[in-house]
This record gives sequence, C-alpha cells and structure tokens, in this order.
Amino acid sequence: MTGARQAVVLAGGKGTRLRPLTNARPKPLLPVLGRPCVEYVIEAMAEAGVEEVFLTCGYRAQDMVDALGSGQRFGVDIIMCLEDTPAGTAGAVKLLEDRLDGTFVVASGDVLADVDVRSLVEQHEKRGAMATMALTTVERPEEFGIVGLDSSGRIERFKEKPPTEEVFSNLINAGIYVLERDVLPEIPSGEMYDFSKQLFPKLLAAGQPLYGSELGGLWKDIGRPRDLLDANIQMAERRGRRIEMDGAECSGRIVADRFTAHGCRIDGPAYIGDDVSIGRGARLSSCAVGANAIISEGVALTGSFLMDGCSLGTGCQVYGSLLGNDVEIGDGAILTDCVLGDGVRVMSGESLEGRTLD
Repeated sequence: MTGARQAVVLAGGKGTRLRPLTNARPKPLLPVLGRPCVEYVIEAMAEAGVEEVFLTCGYRAQDMVDALGSGQRFGVDIIMCLEDTPAGTAGAVKLLEDRLDGTFVVASGDVLADVDVRSLVEQHEKRGAMATMALTTVERPEEFGIVGLDSSGRIERFKEKPPTEEVFSNLINAGIYVLERDVLPEIPSGEMYDFSKQLFPKLLAAGQPLYGSELGGLWKDIGRPRDLLDANIQMAERRGRRIEMDGAECSGRIVADRFTAHGCRIDGPAYIGDDVSIGRGARLSSCAVGANAIISEGVALTGSFLMDGCSLGTGCQVYGSLLGNDVEIGDGAILTDCVLGDGVRVMSGESLEGRTLD
C-alpha cells in the first residue's frame, strides 16, 4: 500500500511565550480566521489520504477533546493520546510504537500549516527515504533548525538554532515529517527525546537516507503573539476575496461572511467574524476580528487581532495589539503594541503602550 494512512499531531505544549492568550486555551486552539490553527494541520492530513490521526495532548487536554471531537467532520478518526509527562517530540511518537505501521506523518499541531502533505509523502516514497523533513524558507533561520541539501535533496547538514555567524542556509525544518516505522527503534524509551536535536543528527551521522523537501502552501510558526497576528493576515491574503457590501467601503482581500456595517472602511487583508457590528466612521486595516465583536463609531483598528466577543468603545484606537476573548476597551482609549488576556477591561481615555495584561 502506498501513501500514509496514519499521522501523529503533536499538541501537548503550553505555549508559554503566547501568554496570556494561552492561559485559557492550549496553543493549538488559538484561532486563525476564526478556527483553531490545529484544524488546518488535520485538514492537510485528510487531504493527503490520512485516515487515522493520533493527537498527543498534555496541557488542557479536555479543551482539545471538546474542540475537535472524533474527527468525523474532517474525514479522519482522531485518537486522543494523553501525555502525562513531557517526552519530547520524538519521545511522544515512541509511545505510539505499537500502534503505528508502515509509512506515517508527524506534524506540530501548534503552527499554521495550510500545506500539501500528499506531495511530501510522494517525494518520500519516490526517494526510498527513511525520513523526509518538510522544509520552508524564512528570513531569520537562526531561530530554527537549518538544513543543507545535496543536489538530490538528501540532507547533508543539519544544525538546530545556530548563532548568526554559523548560518549556512535559510531552509528550515518546518516540523512536518514523513517517517518509516524503521525509525522507531532508534528512539530510546522512557526519556525525553527530540527529533531535531537528537534523532535526525543520529540518523545523519549513521548515513541513513534522510531527505528534505520544500513545502507547497502556507506555513507559519506561531511562537509569539505577533506571529499569531501575522498568521491571520497571511491566511486572509491567501483565502480572502474582494467584497462589496452596503455600509462598508472595502479594499484588498477580506474573509467575511456575516457582519453588519454602518458606514465604515475596511482595508484588507482582513478577517471579520460572524455577527460583528462595525460603527460609522470606523477604519479597519490589516486586522482579524473574532465573532460577536462590537466596533463602535470612529474606532481606528490597525494591525491588530481580536478574539471573540471584544468590544471597542467610541473613538478608541488600537494599533499592533492582540486581545483575548471578551476584552472591553473604553471610549477614547488608545492601545499600542499590547497583549491583553481574556476579559481584560481598559478604562475610557486610558492610554497603554507595550503592555501585557491578564
């Protein structure tokens, strides 16, 4: 049988760098265009022909169960696997050794991955690889594991988070792998073990067929609050369209279905969730607004991300900020480069810059 029937999605991390947005939800459930980012990973697996997804959970595991259910709506069976003690990326897969067979896919569940997994699996099989690493290019490769390839696509160099002076490539490990079951005995049992820090260097040193293949589609690491905004904006640009509607002057690509406008302007790329109300004279630019938000008259909202149920008072200004669920911003308040957790209240006329509040 060709192809990969099974996948492991790693979703047990706490997302500490994204606090306070992850205080009330696990990182894989942070929304991109109103949907948990892990859903894009699961959809990519389903589109590649995967039938069974093992989802490794730790922090707030029940939230993952409640959000994703059985997987029926994605066309896969989701099997939740509770990771009581952190085992590392490879260690978590080792725990599933008795349940995995043949070729399988491993992916991080806390990145945005609207990507073509099927072609990755096909390349893996064509090359007869033991392991194939999905690669993408970034501007700051020193924050990731970087990869050097030979002319056939075989990995000949790999270095995890090198200092700037040691960077030899802008190709990085995207955290999606196609693996043969033969790699599992190479992972020790009962200890923390990581793919990029330990297993892949081990396979490389042993001369095993380890290949890299550049991803098709959109991949975005969501490591910090600003990354979450960027992921939403990039997906809005990718999936949005030009729209026309009464009460709104719109430009650029916008993802929206059902909202109410009363004489506002929206410049994409932007996402507007269902049942949002936007008041007269409000100006929105390069932003993502969750469902049931109230954007009052004269609001300026630029380069910002709002989760569900937020309320922005008359004439307030929000720049470069991220707001959790049910945040209330009073009339005339000004926010610049802030991150506010669920339920935070900002008083009318208050001015905040560079603040993180929970």
